[in-house]
Amino acid sequence: MQIVAYLYQDISWEIPINVEVWGWEFDQVYQDFDSSRPQLQELITQSSPPNYFVFRRLEELGDSLSAVIEQLTALETRGIQVIAIEQNYQSPTAGAQPKFPDSLQLLGLLEAVQGQQRSRKIRQGHARNRLKGKPPPGRAPYGYRRGKERYVIDRSVAPVVRDFFNNFLLYGSLRGAVRHIAKRHNKKVSVSTGQRWLTSPVYRGDLLYQGQDIIPDAHPALLPREEAAQVDRLLRRNRRLAPRSASAPRSLAGIVSCANCQSAMTVSRVTARRRSKEYLYLRPISCPLKKKCRAISYPAVLEQTIGQICINLPMAVEGVDIPVMAQLKQNVEAQIAAKQDVLGQLPGLIEADVLDAATAELRAYTLKTEISALRERLSQLPPVNLQAIAKTVSIEQFWLDLSESERRFYFREFIRQIEIRREGKSWTLNLQFIF
Repeated sequence: MQIVAYLYQDISWEIPINVEVWGWEFDQVYQDFDSSRPQLQELITQSSPPNYFVFRRLEELGDSLSAVIEQLTALETRGIQVIAIEQNYQSPTAGAQPKFPDSLQLLGLLEAVQGQQRSRKIRQGHARNRLKGKPPPGRAPYGYRRGKERYVIDRSVAPVVRDFFNNFLLYGSLRGAVRHIAKRHNKKVSVSTGQRWLTSPVYRGDLLYQGQDIIPDAHPALLPREEAAQVDRLLRRNRRLAPRSASAPRSLAGIVSCANCQSAMTVSRVTARRRSKEYLYLRPISCPLKKKCRAISYPAVLEQTIGQICINLPMAVEGVDIPVMAQLKQNVEAQIAAKQDVLGQLPGLIEADVLDAATAELRAYTLKTEISALRERLSQLPPVNLQAIAKTVSIEQFWLDLSESERRFYFREFIRQIEIRREGKSWTLNLQFIF
């Protein structure tokens, strides 16, 4: 007795399954990835047919209901017992009663097969568009409109999105950028929508498929690559902070803590009665000590922070292994260049009949997603010119000329945490740099 198994998959949208997925031992496993199903045809026409033919679902036998019935008839005519393990179907053995005495039950199964065929055709259409780099179905994101083959920039609303990105890059505040476009352009969006704009590959000129595959350079970008890398750094930096601290107006908000009571410190504003002058203090949010840690003058902490940055930042940067980072960047750039070179060779391979068009499209899609992943990795590396940047920001006048919002941006670029250590009435600062 010979038992064979059969698998059919469209690898343009299905993940290839290992032939050992059955968990059983078969005499032979036939597997097709081409819609013409050559392995199935070979099985039907071979001189010594097997006794049992096992597969998952009836729709794997053809791309239409008539094709499924035709293949099913050809198999059973040759005396092969057909078993669909994921559906209620098993062809009868010679002289046995059919498994479907009720014709309505068989009709229901065929209708289910027809529905699955329609679903597969829709997915195949989406897969073809994906391989050609066409946008997925649905409305175009805000700032774009659907063109014939790709997204095109909507000139009437794109300036709103662009202004949103510029404001976030300048101040590093998501809530502030949302408030900015609401005030300037009368475009009201939620903070979660603004978060999606900042992380969406679409605004970077890419397309996202199935929530994981990214096709680069599919349409014009509203957020250039260099700015997108900076946006990612700002978002990673803001994750360490409380949501409201990330958009607080004061530069030290969210990064100062008390070393004695281990409490984060908040900025408090005090005004004198009938006077316009205000006084700023840093005080612990929840001090657990019986004798509560006292508030400290905000301007004094700010002054000492700037002084320590000017002294300690250059020494901290010297400890960073710049040559290693430069080598990592060169390696990633070399991998990107190599994959782009292979991508450029595909048209020649099609003309030389080395690859067919379908295989070349699938290979191009894989290469593009790999290039996108490498670019993402490249954007996460720190800048190689870190020492030059540290030299510039180690000038005291540089910090004094900045506004509080601008100073907040630069503080969070370099400082992970500021600890205030108290000794009686005196205190000192301990700066923890990001690198």
